[in-house]
Amino acid sequence: MKIQPLKILSKDEIQLIHENTLELLQTLGVRVESEEAQNLLVKNGATSIKRDNKIYILFPEDLVKEQLKKVPNEFTLYGPDGSYSIKVNLNAQIFSTFGAAMKIHDSSKRKKIRNSTLKDLINQIKIVNKLDNIDCSHLDIWPGDVPYTVLHCHSILQWAKHGIKPFGMACFGRTASQDMINMASIISGGTDELKKKPRLLGVFNPTSPLLLPQILLNGLFVFAKHNQPMNITSAAGAGSTAPVTLAGLLVQTNMEILASIVLTQLINPGTPVLYGSTNTIMDPLTGNMAYGSTEFALITIGSAQLAHYYKIPSKGSGLMTDSKCFDLQNGFERYLTLLHAALAGHNYITCAGTYESSITEALELLIIDDDLIGMVKRELKGITVNSDTLAREEIERVALSSGNYLGTKHSAKYVRKEIFVPSLVDRKRRGAWMKEGEKDIMERAREKMLEILREEVPSKLEPPIEQRLIAYLKGVSSRTVEDYRKLEGMEAADVPETLSQIKKKNEK
Repeated sequence: MKIQPLKILSKDEIQLIHENTLELLQTLGVRVESEEAQNLLVKNGATSIKRDNKIYILFPEDLVKEQLKKVPNEFTLYGPDGSYSIKVNLNAQIFSTFGAAMKIHDSSKRKKIRNSTLKDLINQIKIVNKLDNIDCSHLDIWPGDVPYTVLHCHSILQWAKHGIKPFGMACFGRTASQDMINMASIISGGTDELKKKPRLLGVFNPTSPLLLPQILLNGLFVFAKHNQPMNITSAAGAGSTAPVTLAGLLVQTNMEILASIVLTQLINPGTPVLYGSTNTIMDPLTGNMAYGSTEFALITIGSAQLAHYYKIPSKGSGLMTDSKCFDLQNGFERYLTLLHAALAGHNYITCAGTYESSITEALELLIIDDDLIGMVKRELKGITVNSDTLAREEIERVALSSGNYLGTKHSAKYVRKEIFVPSLVDRKRRGAWMKEGEKDIMERAREKMLEILREEVPSKLEPPIEQRLIAYLKGVSSRTVEDYRKLEGMEAADVPETLSQIKKKNEK
C-alpha cells in the first residue's frame, strides 16, 4: 500500500489549536501596518484598535470561517510560454527550489563561496529545466551585480528567456509586484491571460510575532488582484519570535497565516494560496534559527495537518540544513527535513539547491536534491501487493530451475516500477570507483551540472516580446529608492528596515 501521511497531532489536538487560534484572533488580533488592508478588513466586519500607537485588527470568528471557505483546494501554475504546468492540490506533491541566496558555492574560491550574480540565476533556471523531480524555480539567487531596485525585472526577463517551468518571487512592495505582473502579462499575452493561467507564485511572509508588514501587504494586494497564487509562510523561531513550546508556536503562526489568508480572499475571492511553514526553533546554544533540527521536522508535520484541516494546499520546507559545507551534517539534515515534509503530505515542498540555512546556493546541490527527491517519491509509493507482485509463480519457476531472477519477464516488467536508480549515488566496488577517479558525489554532481550548462538551448521568447521587456526594464531603471518610498506610501521617518537596507545597498 501507499505510505499514509505522517501525523503528530490528534484530531482533538488540532481542534484545540484551531479554537485557541480563533479566540486569540478575536481578542488579541494581529498587527496590520497597511491602512489599505486595515480599511478593507474593518469594512468586512473586523475591528481596529490602537495599542501603543500601533494598529491591531481583531478578526471575528465568522469572518475567518467565511473567508476560508473561499480558498480553492486546487490551482495550476504555468511556465512562461504556457506549455509546462503543475497542478497543486491536496493530493499533489510538487518539489521546488526556494531560498534567499546572496552567496553561491564556488570551489575555486578560498572560502568556497562568492557573491551571487545574474549569470548564476540564469544557470539555476537552466538546470531546473532539465531536472525530472523539481517542478518550479524561484528567485533563490539574488544577483549582486545588478542594482537592487531593478533586480526583480532582470530576474523576470531572464526567466522568460531561459525558463520552462513556473517562477516564484516575493511580493516585496506594490511597485515591484506590479512590475512583475506587467512583465508576466507581456510574456503571457495580456493581463486576462495571466489571471486565467498564472505564471508567478507570490511569497508573503508574516513577521513573527503577529505582524503583517506594510511593504509585503502592498505586494499582496497586487498579486491577489491578479489571481496569482500566494505562498503564505510564517518563519517563526520557537523561543525567540514565538513561544518555546511547539504547540504555542503552531497557535501563533496559525493566527498569522489565517489572518493573511482572510485578507487575500477579501481582495479577490478565490485567490489560490498555500498554507506554509518554515517555522523552527531558536538554538539555545547560539541563538540562531535551527533549520536542520528535529523540531523543525515536527513543526513541519504539524503545519501540514493544520493546512489539510482547513482543506488548503500546504507548503513545507525540505532539504534544509544549517551546515556551511558539504559534510555529513549537510546530508542528514537535508534528507531529514525533506523526508518529513514529504511524509507529512505537504503539497509543495521547497528549498532544493540551498544550504547554510537557505542563504547560500550550490548548483551542484540541485542535481543531488533531484536524486534525493526521486528516492523520497519512490518511498512514498510504498509496496504494491497483488497476485502478480507476490510473484508466487515466479518463485516456484526459479526455485525448480535452480536459476535466478536476472532477466526474467517478471523482472523486466517490474524493475523500473519497483526500483529507483539514482543518477549520482555510487554503488560500485572500491576498485572500480578508484579507477574512475575516486570522485565524491559533489564531483559527480558538478560534472552533470557542467554538462547541462554546456548545452546551447535557444530562447523561446519571441524577439518583439523580448524588446518590450527590455524597454520596460529600462523604464524601471530610472527609479530611485526615494521613488520607491513614495510609491509605497512609506515616506515617514519610521520607514521599515527593509527599505533602509535597499538604500544602503544602492549607496555602495
